[in-house]
Amino acid sequence: MVCANSNALKGALKIRDSVKLTLTPLGLVLLLSGCQLFPSAQQSILPPSVEPIKQESIDSHTFYLSPDQNVVGTLASVTARETDTLSDIARNYGLGYNDITLANQNSEPWALTNEQTILLPLRFVLPDTPHQGMVLNLANMRMFYYPHTPGGTLLTFPVGIGRQGWNTPLGSTQIMSKKANPDWTVPASIKREHLMQGDVLPNVIHSGPDNPLGNYAFSLGFKSILIHGTNKPYGIGMQVSHGCIQLYPEDIEFLFNKVEVGTPVKIVYQPYMVAWEGDMLYVEAHPSLEKWAKQQNSLQKDLRNKLKKLAAEKHAIVDWKQVDSILQRSDGIPSPVLVNSPDAADISAKALLLQHPDKLLNQPQVMELTDQDWSIVTNPMQNRAEAQKLAAMLNHQEPQIPARFMDSADGYKVIAGPFKDSQEAKLNAKRIKHLFELDVTVRAPRNSAYCINQMLKSVACKMST
Repeated sequence: MVCANSNALKGALKIRDSVKLTLTPLGLVLLLSGCQLFPSAQQSILPPSVEPIKQESIDSHTFYLSPDQNVVGTLASVTARETDTLSDIARNYGLGYNDITLANQNSEPWALTNEQTILLPLRFVLPDTPHQGMVLNLANMRMFYYPHTPGGTLLTFPVGIGRQGWNTPLGSTQIMSKKANPDWTVPASIKREHLMQGDVLPNVIHSGPDNPLGNYAFSLGFKSILIHGTNKPYGIGMQVSHGCIQLYPEDIEFLFNKVEVGTPVKIVYQPYMVAWEGDMLYVEAHPSLEKWAKQQNSLQKDLRNKLKKLAAEKHAIVDWKQVDSILQRSDGIPSPVLVNSPDAADISAKALLLQHPDKLLNQPQVMELTDQDWSIVTNPMQNRAEAQKLAAMLNHQEPQIPARFMDSADGYKVIAGPFKDSQEAKLNAKRIKHLFELDVTVRAPRNSAYCINQMLKSVACKMST
């Protein structure tokens, strides 16, 4: 098995419950009142302020398909907390980094604010392929799996794919084998790449937390290409691998016992997808990946021709300005393209409101610092958002560098820790310097013997790296 994560993630790094639609109190009043709501001269028609009803959950992975259905899911939104990141929200709702950042292009992924509305692009136009086996669309970094079950069922998951120069291949193949707790035999090309960065890899990395294959792997008919888990889950929705297809650990585990050896696999590149849903024609557009950037104009021309053909079949009229706007945004949100159809603002405003869960799935947790702990502190920063961003990025490293940011007399500081001893603190200080090119200070415990000796010498209780 020959696949790995790249170092591209360095600094930048299921909910499957059924939805129950609820009528709002205001809607209930309107429904039951009938004509009584027409105003009289003595009567005010202004309704009392009503807090919008938020649903607890939404389908994000499993959908049931009717014949000829090619659009699934629902656009939703959730109100963020300052402790969230777009990566945390994405993983909780079965989305990749690309999904959530494209749909929220004006949001800082690593520095959200309280009560900030985040769109959840959980509505998908299916790739133009037969609904069978496993389909991987590199353009939107998403897997569509059509299992052999009675009726039409679709399972969909975000994936990480090969980075530029190590691109995931296109074509048809099948699942050749599958293995739990796989070892990784490091190919010579990857060993050379790491060696140039001063990182010496062994010939074999056995199953465990340091194995980039994660806990499960499927081999394909393509040489050296696997579908596997990862030990760096925040790379899902990015081009980070050496060609393999990666899934969140929880998603590959869910699939492992469902996907059989011999299942057909089709890997496609379809940045522009189009489909009818009822009487409306939809387009879902994604940015071009670098490898296929020169094909963008021809692919958009193909899309326009397809829209003309589909519209003519139902005597519909396409709003070409709307199409241009969708292609310019390329936000991955299926959008209607017929004359008088809603625009992007209307679509976002009607997104299904969800309750923020008490805890996002696998969101990094930061333990409280005590006087017995070693820690790391940065130099003061004048920008609060930058300090928040750095702390979030440190918390999303693998392994995590626990961090928080706080006010100080001369700005904002990021404090990392707790660390059990000076060796662990110094190691993480070197990681921070390597990843972010920052000089930091290692601080000893306030009540340690080291600290007391330094204080007796009238030296501040800290040790510079």
